[in-house]
Amino acid sequence: MNSVGEACTELKREYDQCFNRWFAEKFLKGESTGDPCGQLFKRYQLCVQKAIKEKDIPIEGLEFMGPSKGKTENSS
Repeated sequence: MNSVGEACTELKREYDQCFNRWFAEKFLKGESTGDPCGQLFKRYQLCVQKAIKEKDIPIEGLEFMGPSKGKTENSS
């Protein structure tokens, strides 16, 4: 699957490969320390955020983009 921004598709592919390799070769074998794909993810995330701004895609209320400022949690 391509990324939201055409320029981000290669970064997405690199991150997906890194994550899948880490998940299969390390995490599933009980080795969950470290973050070998963190820098790739950050680069991909920045690219996606830029593409969203350039395409003027409304993202208000979408929590996956980061914590909402001023959001209060109801504990019932």
